Amino acid sequence: MVTVKEMESESLPALSELYTELINKSTDFSKLEAVFKSIKEDSRYILLGAFIEGELLGSVMGIICQDLVGECKPFMVIENVVVSSRARRQGVGQKLMAALEVIAREKDCWYIILVSGEQRKEAHIFYEALGYREEKVEGYRKHLISH
Repeated sequence: MVTVKEMESESLPALSELYTELINKSTDFSKLEAVFKSIKEDSRYILLGAFIEGELLGSVMGIICQDLVGECKPFMVIENVVVSSRARRQGVGQKLMAALEVIAREKDCWYIILVSGEQRKEAHIFYEALGYREEKVEGYRKHLISH
């Protein structure tokens, strides 16, 4: 059974492994710990983990952003959606996304936005199955630090 809950520091080593699977590159663990501590103190950040029998097998981060247009309602940005390759197609990602949506509704968010790399076709099918729709917009990114 999948249990979704807020991430705690004892799960950071497993989270770091998930992120390696997500980006095919190791995350600097000391930086991850420092940033984790900072976002835990900021209520705008929601970092959830999905656990099966105590093992972290998925994670997602939501960030609540304030808006200054129209009704000035907040919106949520979703980042770092990852499910271990060992746990895909078992409802883990669906439970993570549903939990974030509940929080977005509780926070009176107007909408949820996420971006996904063009090459991640399976992820796109997953998002569409959850009710997300592709909108014809152009996405731009400027890396400020060389990778």
